[in-house]
Amino acid sequence: MKLDEVLEATEAEMLVKPPYNIDLESACASDLMSDVLLFTKPSMLLVTGLTNPQAIRTADMAESPAVLFVRGKYPPPETLELAEEMGVAVMLSPYTMFEAAGLLYVAGLRGIGKLPIMRQQR
Repeated sequence: MKLDEVLEATEAEMLVKPPYNIDLESACASDLMSDVLLFTKPSMLLVTGLTNPQAIRTADMAESPAVLFVRGKYPPPETLELAEEMGVAVMLSPYTMFEAAGLLYVAGLRGIGKLPIMRQQR
C-alpha cells in the first residue's frame, strides 16, 4: 500500500514526507513499543498513539518506514525532527487506533497474521 492510500483511507495528513517512495506490506497497531519490536516485519506501517521520539526510534529499529499517529495526537517538535533525521515518514489521523486499523484493513493493508498464544511464566 502506498502512503497516499494510507492518507486517503484514514483521512490523515502528512507531517514528515519520506525521502523515497514507500510501499507498505503490513501494519502493526500498538502503543507498546516492546510489542512492535517483538512482532516486526520489514515495510510495516506502525500505527500508534504514542507521539514521543521513542515511537520513531522503534520504527527505525523495526525497519518500519512510516508511522501513523492516531487519535489526532499531534507529536512534539522533537519527534518530527527525529523522524526527518531518520527518514521515517509521519502521518496524523483523527481516528482512534481501532478505527484507523479497520479502515486500513478494509483498504487492503493486512496485519502480521495469526500469532501463537503465549502464556505468562509464574
